[in-house]
Formats: sequence, structure tokens, C-alpha cells
Amino acid sequence: MATMAIKIFAVISMIYCFCHRKTKKIKLSLGTQLEKMETFKAHLDKFITINDEEFSSVLSFFKVSEVKKKQDLILSGEICRSIYFVQKGCLRKFFINEKGVEQTTEFAIESWWMTDTFAYERQEKSSFTIQAVEPSVVLMIDLQAQEELLKKHPVMERYFRMVYQRAYAAAERRIRYLYEMSREELYIHFSTQYPWFIQRIPQYLIASFLDFTPEYLSEIRAKLRS
Repeated sequence: MATMAIKIFAVISMIYCFCHRKTKKIKLSLGTQLEKMETFKAHLDKFITINDEEFSSVLSFFKVSEVKKKQDLILSGEICRSIYFVQKGCLRKFFINEKGVEQTTEFAIESWWMTDTFAYERQEKSSFTIQAVEPSVVLMIDLQAQEELLKKHPVMERYFRMVYQRAYAAAERRIRYLYEMSREELYIHFSTQYPWFIQRIPQYLIASFLDFTPEYLSEIRAKLRS
């Protein structure tokens, strides 16, 4: 039940943490910004309306970080200082359970946010590690910069509110699935709803996310193929 609660908690979380890599502020021409950051712009356009000049100003509050596969953006026990938007690639969030095994609670692919929300908002130590599953490019913003962004561009308040609302709605659905579905049904649902994850994410990480052993996941997959 504790594992289930942590998973539910993680789905509601959706936003970010402290990065050790060297990062660089976006200092590009307006045209280059729009071309390089089209994933972020497209996501903003789903919720709010801003022109190119405003988008350029919004970008100035973020930093860009390129991370390697299996590189940690934050380690458990570190202060969660930032939130991350995945421009390219895939991240995962996990903790070490009582058996000393990594328990993946969340993934984030292109256009998704990730953080330890409670630790970020309180600027406290995180109990999670955030790691790149594959080479990734992320936009990151810390709490102070985010507050300044919201003051200068109040429309971003609506953007972040809508992001949280959708994350919460998804969490509500997942809570029901965790109670209603068998493990096999949970995998079938996951693979049907998110087929790109099955092709993209290593199977041992999918097993960790679904709270399976890799061996049990292999049994389910073999059964479904037969």
C-alpha cells in the first residue's frame, strides 16, 4: 500500500529538481529560439496564447541542460531547486525501497514536466532521484526565476495551473486502475495507452514502474504472445 501511495503521489507531482550539470542560458536570436524550442512553444500554445516576442521573454527565465543517458539531474537527499520540461528525450523519477531496489514512480518524455513537487515548493531535500533514461535536453527553472516569470507574464499562471490540473486528473484515473486492475490488466492497459513507452523504455524500468519484477513482466509478455 505504501508503494501504491508513493506512485499515486508521484503522478500528481509533475514538475522538477536540482541539476548538477553546467547549464547555459538561452542566448539566441528570436528566430533561432523559436526553431530550437518549438516543442515548448507548441505545449504553451495548447493552454495559452503568446506572441513570438513574449515567448522569447518567457524563454529568458529558463536554462537549457543537455544530459547524458543515466545522468542524474538530482539525487535523493539533495535540495530540490528546479523544475524540468523535457524538450527532447526521457527522464524517470525513482526512490530506493526497503529492499534496496530502485522503484520508478514516474516517466517524462517530450512536452512533460518533472520534479519532486513538494520538495521543490518547500525548497527541501528530495526523497527521489531524477535521471535521464536516454540522452535528453531539458529546460529548467528554479523557484525564484519562476516567481519572477509569473510576475512578468501572468498568463503563465494559467499555463502552470492547467498543467497541474491535467496531472491531477491523470492521477485520479490511475488510482482507480491500481485498485481495480490485476497486474496483468495493468500492463495491458499501460501498453495500450502508451505503446511508445513499450518500444522506447527498457523493460526492467517498465517493470520497476509497474511494481513488477523483470521476470514477472517477461512471464506476462510471453503469456500475451502465446
